[in-house]
Amino acid sequence: MYKVPIIEVQGNMGLEVRDFFFDSREVVPGSMFIATRGTLSDGHSFIEKAIEQGADAIVCEDFPLVKEENVTYIRVKDTSISLAYIAANFFDNPAEKMQVIGITGTNGKTTVATLLHELFNALGHPAGLISTVSIKVKNDLYPATHTTPDAKQLHGTFNKMVEAGCLYAFMEVSSHALAQNRVTGIPFRGAVFTNLTHDHLDYHKTFSHYIAAKQILFNSLPSDAFALTNLDDKNGEVMIQNTKANRHTYSQQKISDFRAKILDNTIEGLQLSIDNRDVWFRLVGSFNASNILAVYGTAILLDLNPDEVLTELSKIPAVSGRFQTLYPPDRNFTAIVDYAHTPDALLNVLKTIADINAGAGRIIAVVGCGGNRDKSKRPLMAKIASEHSDQVILTSDNPRNENPSDILDEMMAGVSVTKKRKVQRIENRREAIEVACRLAKKEDIILVAGKGHENYQEIKGVKHHFDDREILAETFKMLYS
Repeated sequence: MYKVPIIEVQGNMGLEVRDFFFDSREVVPGSMFIATRGTLSDGHSFIEKAIEQGADAIVCEDFPLVKEENVTYIRVKDTSISLAYIAANFFDNPAEKMQVIGITGTNGKTTVATLLHELFNALGHPAGLISTVSIKVKNDLYPATHTTPDAKQLHGTFNKMVEAGCLYAFMEVSSHALAQNRVTGIPFRGAVFTNLTHDHLDYHKTFSHYIAAKQILFNSLPSDAFALTNLDDKNGEVMIQNTKANRHTYSQQKISDFRAKILDNTIEGLQLSIDNRDVWFRLVGSFNASNILAVYGTAILLDLNPDEVLTELSKIPAVSGRFQTLYPPDRNFTAIVDYAHTPDALLNVLKTIADINAGAGRIIAVVGCGGNRDKSKRPLMAKIASEHSDQVILTSDNPRNENPSDILDEMMAGVSVTKKRKVQRIENRREAIEVACRLAKKEDIILVAGKGHENYQEIKGVKHHFDDREILAETFKMLYS
């Protein structure tokens, strides 16, 4: 039970509330409203509305000037931290009844978390998953709205996991969640760092602030937990420099606790040497070799048998929308759908395609950048695409409330004069994918990057159904019917 640090109370502390909310629109009679401060709005501005809707108790950092007589007001230093504690207490601290493992980093979080979930369940260790793609309680699927949910949804999900008999929970931990205290108070059994590259600077403003947000996870670990970090990333050692947890490392290049060597890398999968065992995996690319190693290291640190872990890992296919391959009926060319939405992720995917294709065919890249997000990566994404592809189609991703043409202008700024001849702009994403397929010849590889598992496109604040994989399948049918 977490004790919420209270500065001052006005009203009846013996009051019983049936539920709690931090969105005033959801408040019901007999509940508590927690006035959190967000990036776009401040919950303190909605205290009056929450009371109108029936809130009997208000948790806030500043008391309102006018107070209602029958309402209890509780003043705290930080409502986001209080929300995390209240959520944990409300659901009877379910995270304490499992071993919760947090995975953080720019790229690879979803793959590592998902593989761990599938691995542990396959080996008879019931586990839950909280990821960008989905939330799973054992194998029951729930929709995911954020990489890391808000504190109420998070502990409610943990509670479902406990009720279902889960012993483990594997979750992605985003920098936003760490900065906003969504995971404060969770007793992590361990944490994994994948890598750190250019992303989310629209929110964190500077790279140093981005690093600091990620470090919160490791700095908060207790001494009986473990911290597993990627030594192949220049920030790998930085991430764990202040942790109290037991430190462990993994690497493809350096001396480390868990080491892998790539023996073969093809469009069908990877052959790796791990702990003197040669194993074939169904995932592709050196970046996935690192992800597999992170999963293996985590499983061993959680006392699983190495042989059983590697055997089961070798059976697991690629995560949805992560280097997912699709073929037309005659298999004349290959299409790859990948979530790559950062410069480093795009570079890794394109380098992997170049390695496995070995010059047999051309690389045709369909790339976009999201609206209302970090603008500084737009020219970098286009630059990388133009330098590592034979043909590039710049297109819309999720333009949100921005003009797609403006986004493409900013992307084009990163393309050198000598590379512009291979780049074309097609705002309509469906059309861009269709054109790429029409351009493809024997042994070419098309990369459709940026959206991966997403099944929507957000335009002017409205989400429309759109799935790159469905569009490819429809295009294949159209071209080959």
